[in-house]
Amino acid sequence: MADVIYVDVADGIKRVMNNSKLYAKLLTKFKSDGNLNEIDAAMAVGDMEKAQASNHTLKGLAANLSLKELFNQSLELENQIKAGSVNPDQLTTVKTVYAQTITEIDKVIAQYA
Repeated sequence: MADVIYVDVADGIKRVMNNSKLYAKLLTKFKSDGNLNEIDAAMAVGDMEKAQASNHTLKGLAANLSLKELFNQSLELENQIKAGSVNPDQLTTVKTVYAQTITEIDKVIAQYA
């Protein structure tokens, strides 16, 4: 099994024209993003439209910041929402990956900020 990449630092820095301080700043801003909580709350009340919108935003942020595994898992959640059949374990997986991603982001911020 391949190693899970939570934060592809080299790719992320490349995406911001090799400005590592800017990348660290964007990662810091990402930490205050509320989309995961919105997904959770929306799914809890069965508002799949809101869950889909918040998840789509989270997925886009993950893609733009090179948060590889978070992107992959939110893409899977998006596919399940679109199919109208969400496995509750997938939301748990997204939350777990999000928490691990934040841990990795903190290391990157410490290195580059």
